[in-house]
Amino acid sequence: MSYEPDHLPGREIRRKSIATIVITGSIAYDYIMSFPGYFREHILPEKVDILSVSFLVDSLKRQRGGCATNIAYNLALLGERPLVMGTVGQDFADYRAWLEEHGVDTSGIVAVPDEFTASFFVSTDQAGCQIASFYTGAMSKAGMLSFRDQDYRHIALTIISPNDPGAMAHYVRECQELGISYIYDPSQQIVRLSAEELIAGTRGARLLIVNDYEFEMLKSKTGLCADDLTGLTQVIVTQGERGSLIMASGQRIAIPAVPPCRMGEPTGVGDAYRAGIIKGMVRGYSWATTGRIAALAATYALEAHGPQNHHYTRPEFVARYRQNFGDAPELADLVLSPSSVVRSP
Repeated sequence: MSYEPDHLPGREIRRKSIATIVITGSIAYDYIMSFPGYFREHILPEKVDILSVSFLVDSLKRQRGGCATNIAYNLALLGERPLVMGTVGQDFADYRAWLEEHGVDTSGIVAVPDEFTASFFVSTDQAGCQIASFYTGAMSKAGMLSFRDQDYRHIALTIISPNDPGAMAHYVRECQELGISYIYDPSQQIVRLSAEELIAGTRGARLLIVNDYEFEMLKSKTGLCADDLTGLTQVIVTQGERGSLIMASGQRIAIPAVPPCRMGEPTGVGDAYRAGIIKGMVRGYSWATTGRIAALAATYALEAHGPQNHHYTRPEFVARYRQNFGDAPELADLVLSPSSVVRSP
């Protein structure tokens, strides 16, 4: 069921641009905590059925976060002006202004009165392991939005990243009905989506992207093996410090991780990686170069505390790429490519 934008609470209609990249997913504030030990030392495997633990953390910071807005921020650093489509609460005004200032089109973000923006609470230990909880807030209304309210004929690529589960299933159906090319990124919502929804989302996607743990969860929940999944679509599996594996166009390409110059914390690293993949796909780069751009974008995020606190210019990015991977023919385009947005009069 779709809703007319005029009927959405708090909807402000602004159609000043036609975006060729649309990002869907969570929009949230992140509450990031650091635990000065290792979770594994305080969890008894034989007692997980009665698990009750508490961790005293050393720090707490509120950061701008959410999968959709993290991806969009990193795409803006890479020279794009993506449009974010999602729902937020009454507390989003400052965040919206900040995104616009940093090159993100927020005209697809709808504020819902009397709701608060979703919140992500995460504790990270010394090994980079995380324990997290997520409060949906205004994100629960994301299913009210529709690609039909955008100029969908000009969308070159979208990503369906973790969001309200009903909204994710709704967006999959719309993309397939409207012929919109999409990346399927179910990740944290694999546990909430049905096997049928996961298979449908994967089958119609241009690309499936998950981490190695999520890949195993996806196989277990759907009953499909790795060959089955790669038979449905192209697949990328991220593997943390071991890099990532791209299984696409009949190739299996191992992409190494880029060593960080300093350690921040891992929240938002996967989102930065996805931004690099999107950049390469919309510009038509090879998978090898696209994967390496994604790996470097992820490391920039890893070096910061918070998913949107890192900065670089495209010439700086390209110079660091060459230091780690050598030259690539696409790098000249990466430095000079204009934003994939067509401005209307």
